[in-house]
Amino acid sequence: MAVPLSDGERRKQISVRGIAGLGDVAEVRKSFNRHLHFTLVKDRNVATPRDYYFALAHTVRDHLVGRWIRTQQHYYERDPKRIYYLSLEFYMGRTLQNTMVNLGLQNACDEAIYQLGLDLEELEEIEEDAGLGNGGLGRLAACFLDSMATLGLAAYGYGIRYEFGIFNQKIVDGWQVEEADDWLRYGNPWEKARPEYMLPVHFYGRVDHTAEGVKWVDTQIVLAMPYDTPVPGYKNNTVNTMRLWSAKAPNDFNLQEFNVGDYIEAVLDRNLAENISRVLYPNDNFFEGKELRLKQEYFVVATTLQDIIRRFKSSKFGCRDPVRTCFETFPDKVAIQLNDTHPALSIPELMRILVDVEKVDWDKAWEITKRTCAYTNHTVLPEALERWPVSMFEKLLPRHLEIIYALNQMHLDRVAALYPGDIDRLRRMSVIEEGDCKRINMAHLCVIGSHAVNGVARIHSDIVKNSVFKDFYELEPEKFQNKTNGITPRRWLLLCNPGLADVIAEKIGEDFITDLSQLKKLLDFINNESFIRDVAKVKQENKLKFAAYLEEQYKVKINPSSMFDVQVKRIHEYKRQLLNCLHAITLYNRIRSDPSKSFVPRTIMIGGKAAPGYHMAKMIIKLITSIGEVINNDPCVGDKLKVIFLENYRVSLAEKVIPAADLSQQISTAGTEASGTGNMKFMVNGALTIGTMDGANVEMAEEAGEENLFIFGMRVEDVEALDRQGYNAREYYERLPELRQAVDQISSGFFSPRDPGCFRDVVNMLMYHDRFKVFADYEAYIKCQGQVDQLFMDPREWTKKVIRNIACSGKFSSDRTIMEYAREIWGVEPSATKIPPPNLPRD
Repeated sequence: MAVPLSDGERRKQISVRGIAGLGDVAEVRKSFNRHLHFTLVKDRNVATPRDYYFALAHTVRDHLVGRWIRTQQHYYERDPKRIYYLSLEFYMGRTLQNTMVNLGLQNACDEAIYQLGLDLEELEEIEEDAGLGNGGLGRLAACFLDSMATLGLAAYGYGIRYEFGIFNQKIVDGWQVEEADDWLRYGNPWEKARPEYMLPVHFYGRVDHTAEGVKWVDTQIVLAMPYDTPVPGYKNNTVNTMRLWSAKAPNDFNLQEFNVGDYIEAVLDRNLAENISRVLYPNDNFFEGKELRLKQEYFVVATTLQDIIRRFKSSKFGCRDPVRTCFETFPDKVAIQLNDTHPALSIPELMRILVDVEKVDWDKAWEITKRTCAYTNHTVLPEALERWPVSMFEKLLPRHLEIIYALNQMHLDRVAALYPGDIDRLRRMSVIEEGDCKRINMAHLCVIGSHAVNGVARIHSDIVKNSVFKDFYELEPEKFQNKTNGITPRRWLLLCNPGLADVIAEKIGEDFITDLSQLKKLLDFINNESFIRDVAKVKQENKLKFAAYLEEQYKVKINPSSMFDVQVKRIHEYKRQLLNCLHAITLYNRIRSDPSKSFVPRTIMIGGKAAPGYHMAKMIIKLITSIGEVINNDPCVGDKLKVIFLENYRVSLAEKVIPAADLSQQISTAGTEASGTGNMKFMVNGALTIGTMDGANVEMAEEAGEENLFIFGMRVEDVEALDRQGYNAREYYERLPELRQAVDQISSGFFSPRDPGCFRDVVNMLMYHDRFKVFADYEAYIKCQGQVDQLFMDPREWTKKVIRNIACSGKFSSDRTIMEYAREIWGVEPSATKIPPPNLPRD
């Protein structure tokens, strides 16, 4: 068995050879010591590991600041079209290592830290994840920021600086327990507060229609303080900005409403304003219509648009005097991308500013708004689409409600003219949904107020056109596009899997880091014995390292030569972790029925968070942990099978598990997963995929050849046919003995002996209310898993398939995705120009 690298060897291999030139190690040491002594421990004699981390972070940040300022100057001089990516989530993870990689500082820092008797990996582990997102949507936003900087686009990410990000997940007696994620408790070395750009945001109040125009008056004001985080591109000296807003109460907040005796109460009341940026809503693919959430959505939109317009008007570095006053050219200088419907209020807010404040003619303002905004749809699940009660808007945003009504009327007049007498079509296409509770359909608002609407994988974009927005597609087909998601190769290959990046660079050079399509060159080495050995060796080292981590964290002995079978993603019925559970139980039953038979050993790992209010998702976690409890402690199983629930799955844990995985589970019901990006991370890191023809799996199979993935189960048309005929779970239960045995065991309390009825709800759902048809794909899934076992027994053939998958994963770079957005939606061209570094004079 391969032996893991020693720390010294790993240090040499931390970065692809040569890409992080050793730099000035002495300078890094000097800077580190200066920060340690003067900014952190001046009043203490002993430094803690956290002090060392902060000293290193500040040392690395010093290298960012000059480039950051220079980038902004560069933009003001060139005055390019600026891209504004609006998202309620940015799931950034850790920043230190990513910054070192992108600045080419990793070897220099590693050597300097080693010379100081410290361990770089240990310092990196101290950093808190910036978990300001739930899953795919927020992580995509983070990858996009990296790609936009790497492609030299003048781009800004705008969101909320949540005081508490996605909760930390603890597993107690098999159940998920949520703990607040106090990620800022030690401070954040990567952000810079910008109080000079503090802005007001208005809520409530009433609307006055006067001779001078419409006025929104008697509002409550909340202040928004911006915090800027630098986003470095890969080795091009471009450093873009992510600006996150934090809510602050104004000094006079509510004081005028209280008499002197209630002064204390008035000051305490400030919390109500500041709650806006307190916590991230922990829902993924589920809409929760809470007033605080609507406040968050308007808060980020109102502040961002003020900022965008200020920057548009004064296009001189450091100058705030308006240079432009005419908005004709606004769409030529500004592109606003709405990451799902959460920032949809940008549309009525931009209209409000243009019409009420800037006095632009209504029709002209509408044309400007449509040409500026573009909308990305991230889901087809009906429960995920935002539909806000009109009554809530009336109270919180009365002027915006008027604007939405007026826009909807214009829209419906147009539809009525094109389809006379088609009342049903008008009802389907209205932004306002009539019913017991009148609601505003935010997706419809996004579609009518944008010049481009895109899905995030080809199959998803087709469903968007043919089903979700079918009527809108018939009206304006030219609006609809596809932009298949991607991941950044910097974090998801170079940073998390340096061993593999190194082996690849040895064969094809280093250009793949900024042009992932170069991986195609690896096709020439599929039969190269030494390359096959090298790739297998890297995987085995990653597995040994992760097995050691699991043993330390979970006190479970892992067999590192077993197949690492991984499903990590949010826990949701549509992602079908339950199908995975049924397979684990089936394997277990087969081992028990014939313990002497030879089995391909597997370590099944499932990880992910359940939304705190999602009962079934929490039951699924309890079931996984209960199955693991029984299987892992059964002596007749030994190390043939283990089931581990990976607690508190997050970006920094993904960076450990993905490079170690052999098998990647992407098993959602066809037609439910918009794209997936975890599937892409596993592919580029050398795991083979078992999956349905859903989301980006379809394009992965197209790129690598369907025979090089393990594709099983119903296609979209099969699911639709089953819906038409009626899905009857009992039919499968009666027909498939292994399925029946597994379900009966769950039902009878075999996996929950202390509480036999524990999983009653799970079984009831699977038998009678399963929208995602788990049983319908069970037989094909089990059969396909048998093919996985067969191939795994032939390590050489397995690794050849792995190499083919890596070689064909080039399409799934977020650089390619952003290039398509830039050219086909934003109307800008990526730039390969390198900005001169701070130590060189500017041109």
